[in-house]
Amino acid sequence: MTRRTAGLMAFTAGAMATAGRVQASERGPYVWRNVVVGAGGFIPGIVFSPIERGLAYARSDMGGAYRFDAAAGRWSPLMDSSPRSGDFGIESIAADPVDPNIVHAAAGVHRDDPGVMLRSTDRGETWRRTDVPFRMGGNEDGRGLGERLAIDPNDNRILYFGSRHDGLQRSTDGGASWRKVDGFPLEGLGTPSDRATHGGLSFVVFDPRSGRRGQGSKTLFVGVADPHEHALYRSDDAGRIWQAVAGGPRAELSAAKAELDDRGVLYVTCTIGIGPNGVTDGAVWRLDTNTGAWTDISPPRPSGGFMGIALDRKRPGVIMVSTLNRWRPGDTIWRSTDDGRSWISLRETARHDVSATPYLNWGNDRPDFGWWIAALALDPFDSDRLVYATGATVYETRKLSDADREQPTDWTPWVEGIEQTAVITLVSPPKGPQLLTGFGDISGFAHDDLNRSPLRQFTTPVFANTNQIDYAGAAPDIVVRSGTPHEGVASEGHDGSTLAWSDDAGLTWKPLGRPRPASGETAVVADNPRMDLYRDAPITVSADGSTFVLATPQVVWSRDRGRTWKPTAGLPPLLRPVADRKDPMLFYAFDFRTGAWFVSVDGAESFAAVPSRGLPANTADDRPTWRETAFPLKATPDHEGDLWVVSRSGLYHSRDGGQRFDWIDGGLSVEIMDFGKPPAGSTYPALFAIGTQGPVRGVFRSDDKGRTWIRVNDDRHEYGRRFRAVAGDPRVFGRVYVATDGRGVVYGEPA
Repeated sequence: MTRRTAGLMAFTAGAMATAGRVQASERGPYVWRNVVVGAGGFIPGIVFSPIERGLAYARSDMGGAYRFDAAAGRWSPLMDSSPRSGDFGIESIAADPVDPNIVHAAAGVHRDDPGVMLRSTDRGETWRRTDVPFRMGGNEDGRGLGERLAIDPNDNRILYFGSRHDGLQRSTDGGASWRKVDGFPLEGLGTPSDRATHGGLSFVVFDPRSGRRGQGSKTLFVGVADPHEHALYRSDDAGRIWQAVAGGPRAELSAAKAELDDRGVLYVTCTIGIGPNGVTDGAVWRLDTNTGAWTDISPPRPSGGFMGIALDRKRPGVIMVSTLNRWRPGDTIWRSTDDGRSWISLRETARHDVSATPYLNWGNDRPDFGWWIAALALDPFDSDRLVYATGATVYETRKLSDADREQPTDWTPWVEGIEQTAVITLVSPPKGPQLLTGFGDISGFAHDDLNRSPLRQFTTPVFANTNQIDYAGAAPDIVVRSGTPHEGVASEGHDGSTLAWSDDAGLTWKPLGRPRPASGETAVVADNPRMDLYRDAPITVSADGSTFVLATPQVVWSRDRGRTWKPTAGLPPLLRPVADRKDPMLFYAFDFRTGAWFVSVDGAESFAAVPSRGLPANTADDRPTWRETAFPLKATPDHEGDLWVVSRSGLYHSRDGGQRFDWIDGGLSVEIMDFGKPPAGSTYPALFAIGTQGPVRGVFRSDDKGRTWIRVNDDRHEYGRRFRAVAGDPRVFGRVYVATDGRGVVYGEPA
């Protein structure tokens, strides 16, 4: 044990005085907003209202539904007040063809979520719920199929839903109740017990010519995505008797999407594989429903399949389809003006202006046309307005007809108001950008302006996921991050690094070298020593920014920006050190399995076990085993030796470097915690937490070191309670940033 470690018992003696009890302040209401990125996730479906110009709905796989209003010029989220996680995976959405104020949605992120049918008479501002026994898969494979939910244009009390696992469902009372259609010949394959899912019945299409207003439609079509001899079924007696439509797509193809034009021509896209990944082939077929004649009208398909489909309601025979999983040369939209006899591709000459959402360049000179193109829609009131969604955004053109004159089509993101991302980690540093974020799939950002899409994406290197960010407590210009690369990202001009550091508070980045033994030393870690199969490892930085410490299976440290790494002595494997926020020599580590406490007083070169008391006896379950989980050991900014442990047994606080922890009974079951600006008259940070108080899981603040807490979100800002990380702002009192799983980053501050 070093002399510094031996003296640890005394180094924080002055901090042992107990501060007076402070009551929570600023109990007024909070205002909540999104940190603007601009879309960022997968939108599997977009539906225009057929009866009101400018009204449209979008469904996302984990961020709920959105409504676009022409008067407002932006999208509005429709699920934020729901406390139910499952409401944020929208399986299907339907705009009413009779009353523009009515909209229906089928919701459930995963088959483990209870299925629910939602109906609204005020455009999604409020919803009425009908719990149903059949399960959804809004974020499962096959989420681009559809629309599964359809409303009879001749009687909007009648709705059909093509379910994944339980056949065809019907409502005759405007969605208030649902019952399985007994006469439909495919009963469904049942809810699967393994990870695989079913495509089920992919779409329902009514023929409005077959009925009269108020009396319902007689003819309707249902697509089949499950393995089956026939891709399409038809009823001509309002759903009592069903027959397979003979001919058409070969048996191994799944019906994906369909549109019926005013002549009675049904266009169907088909796939092998239900997507959004794994589609290996496909086709586009045309059915004359008046004669029963099928025609294969497939565009060229060197790879992948077809999914999105859109018709020009003013010009019969004009059709657009999107490819899916065409990785070389990439997905495109095909356009035909002659009923599919000939096609032109829009990809090669398309021009995308992404200045409003610059991350779409992904560190390159120009954005890609897109991938996962399942949503494709043409405005029924404007033949020049085509929209499509990718795995990251929604694009819109207002000059589609330029393609017919062999001119380029111009596209811009159509995303204002949409924030649909899974966020993994957040840091609000004391200087530089207001916020640093780690996202799933889109790397991360430095946010200088919370109200605009950031100019500074985490590039050089680009990660797929940024899992962890840390800054030097006394030198916050130094920032480090770790993450996971996209598969094959090196082939796109990036080196596949999973570690990076910044010396300008996260504005620009440099790849961090992989740990290797120093010259003459025996290798103690592998050439690729990262923590798990995703090849990442958490990294921390000393208070002065001089030392980087990497939590590979054996912890290593570097003082030359990763050019060389040396093993830390005295620390068992699989521990994760945390840096003191004030003393650059101090690091701490806790063995959650054994309860042993370790301290380094030489900048992580060596650790020694130090007696510690006060923590619960069983902390094994507190050790994170998933790389995206917030770490439960936290060091307090600007306070030497001040530490917090978030345990399932409660919240624990130490003021002497971990020698003693006190249980803080604040009446809140804390899951994740961070620090904000101190309240007036105090030098100790406000605490922010994701936690549960009684029946409510939410966002809370404490101004008295965790003794009392107030809830700062409210019933209008529940976000499905899908909270993943929290960060307090050290520069703005009361401001808190919350990472959601599907609705991006939201932040609240006192009104």
